[in-house]
Amino acid sequence: MGETWNKKEREKKKQKEKKDKAEKMQERKEKAKDGKSFNDMIAYVDDFGNFSSTPPDPRKKVNIKLEDIEIGVPKYVPPTAEELMRTGKITFFNNEKGFGFIKDGLSQESVFVHANNLSGPVQENDKVSFEIEMGQRGAMAVNVKIIN
Repeated sequence: MGETWNKKEREKKKQKEKKDKAEKMQERKEKAKDGKSFNDMIAYVDDFGNFSSTPPDPRKKVNIKLEDIEIGVPKYVPPTAEELMRTGKITFFNNEKGFGFIKDGLSQESVFVHANNLSGPVQENDKVSFEIEMGQRGAMAVNVKIIN
């Protein structure tokens, strides 16, 4: 059984592609010999994250101690009593439903408070001291006491 015309054409095409590939490879090798030096190929990143051909200013270099680098979860430092005790103002309180919100005097954030965590009856605009605990739905004020 002889080769068909189509088969011969495919074989010629493969041989031509192989030859072209070898020529391109040879060209790249020749250009690489008289090409750029290693220092010409180095790229730097500037302060804004853009590539640059100029090296960074050595005066802006920041030395970092190896001990200061933390990989993973930072070590837990329990908060002090002063950090736990906060002061704020009751912005909203619904006596029928037994909940409200306190505006933290330090961070100006609104913190949820439930009637079970109150030391006595409160009204809106009362100044209170409280501690923050994380509840099921976020930050929650506990040990709420009225400040005179």
